[in-house]
Amino acid sequence: MTIDVRKAVGAAQQYFGSLQDMIGYPTEDLRLEEAELSEDKKHWFITLGFIRPVDKTSNPVADLLAIRNYEREYKVFKRDTRTGEVQSMKIREL
Repeated sequence: MTIDVRKAVGAAQQYFGSLQDMIGYPTEDLRLEEAELSEDKKHWFITLGFIRPVDKTSNPVADLLAIRNYEREYKVFKRDTRTGEVQSMKIREL
């Protein structure tokens, strides 16, 4: 039995949520960005995007006013289609 895309996405979201305390910064607006089945159909690659606060900006006025800027970050999760195990989480480079 293989895992369908909905289950693969759900597992990636749950896995990401379980690591929130270890990530080191708050995240918001978690979204599904991409879902791809590998050519050999052995893995799902699920990309989740979220926003996080950026400590320093290139705008000194915003820094003085304590206005927080945010940037979108992406994580790619590799999930086995048979077992459902999340095998890795990586930063997706743009």
